[in-house]
Order: sequence, then C-alpha cells, then structure tokens
Amino acid sequence: PVAYFKQGEAVRGKEAFTWQWQGADWYFSSQENLDTFKADPETYAPQFGGYCAFGVSKGALYKIEPDAWKIVDGKLYLNYNKSVQKQWEANQTEFIKKAESNWPKVIE
Repeated sequence: PVAYFKQGEAVRGKEAFTWQWQGADWYFSSQENLDTFKADPETYAPQFGGYCAFGVSKGALYKIEPDAWKIVDGKLYLNYNKSVQKQWEANQTEFIKKAESNWPKVIE
C-alpha cells in the first residue's frame, strides 16, 4: 500500500517484507516501505478494508484490481476494476460519504 503513495502505482510485495496487521498479512516491495507502513499503518492502509470503495457505497463487499485506485484527501481507495473506478470517480465525494456510512453495516 505504501507504493501507491510513494511510487504512484501498485507494486507487488515480497514475502521477505511481510508484516501482520489487523489480522492480515501485508506485503511490501521494500524494507523502506515496510518500515514506513509500520510507523503509521492508518495513513497507508486502503479504506474499507481494501474492498472496492464503489461496492461499499452500494452496501456490498467486492474484491479489487490493484491498478484501479486513487488517493483522495490523503486516503487510498481501491475499486473493482478500471471501469467501476470511472463510475466512482464521476461522483467520488458522494460515493465516499455513502461508503463511510455503509461501512459499519457492511462488515457486520
């Protein structure tokens, strides 16, 4: 997740740079990115548990494609695919608000 912020793209993580956080294994492309995440995971972790932001705005959990992403106001949002991302970007402020409202109910 740090690579989205620092390199501006999705970068496959390596098993050598793994850290467990919030019950999941997180993979990083370098020791530097791992250390950056460990120092402040809330800053770099994707919103909505890494699920599709558009899907959460609709009240559902969908997996994502790593290349369908955007950083908005310092937060990382992922989407199902590039086509869905375009729909989400058309009204992202409203979709983010809906997703934030839906998130507690969706993860129950």
